[in-house]
Amino acid sequence: MTSPTASSNVPGTLRPVPAPSTAGAASPRRRIVAQSAFEAKMILRNGEQLMVTILLPVMALVGLSQTSIIDLDTAGRSRIDFVTPGVIALAVMSAAFTSQAIATAFDRRNGVLRLMATTPLGRGGLLSSKIIGVLTVEAVQVVVISAVALVLGWRPDPVGIPLALLAVLLGTAAFTSLAMLLAGTLRAEGVLAVANIVLVLLTVGGAVLVPADQLPDALRHVALLLPSGALGEALRGAFFGATIPAFSLVVLLAWTAGLGWGAGKLFKWH
Repeated sequence: MTSPTASSNVPGTLRPVPAPSTAGAASPRRRIVAQSAFEAKMILRNGEQLMVTILLPVMALVGLSQTSIIDLDTAGRSRIDFVTPGVIALAVMSAAFTSQAIATAFDRRNGVLRLMATTPLGRGGLLSSKIIGVLTVEAVQVVVISAVALVLGWRPDPVGIPLALLAVLLGTAAFTSLAMLLAGTLRAEGVLAVANIVLVLLTVGGAVLVPADQLPDALRHVALLLPSGALGEALRGAFFGATIPAFSLVVLLAWTAGLGWGAGKLFKWH
């Protein structure tokens, strides 16, 4: 029998199939960057998500700083200086937790996660893209909120800005882990309800907008153990005194480790 070669034109002979060219394949980094941009655009172009991540925090900022409907003990600071760190914490929670949990849950229900996990992006690349997408949205949030706050008279201490960024990163890790745990274990409709309810409860009683010591005694100590309270206290510490309470760091790291472990064990891709 004639030996098959790439140049053989004899009918009936075997011809080797050339290996697929990888010259045009995107690198893992480019895949992640492209998917991250897509994740961020999906949030910022969605009206409902835009309201939760941008509009509501800005409304809270303006309402709490420019009106006295809610009595606040500002400890000698202006209302805008007192309120802004908490509003930034609320924005982080809305993007890293509520928005991400709902989007991921519906992607899972619609089979998008299972499909994306089989692409060259892979599961690790998809999760990395979601985290980077969240950080991109948070960057937009911080810029918008800070711009509005500066117009309203906010004058942050520049020394506290790097510490505030650290607090945002730790808070993002904790709340993204919680979002993945919910999105990977509950039905999409359940995630929609639970995520919104949890956000409201943490906003009202989780030491986000006001310090834990201004909450009722029944909530004060519990709030400090929640990721919301730890994030709020960390941001206030950064902007008020250029320091982050060590206890808040420990709480955020503990929540991140526990929720991340749970999400890794229990997350279902379909």
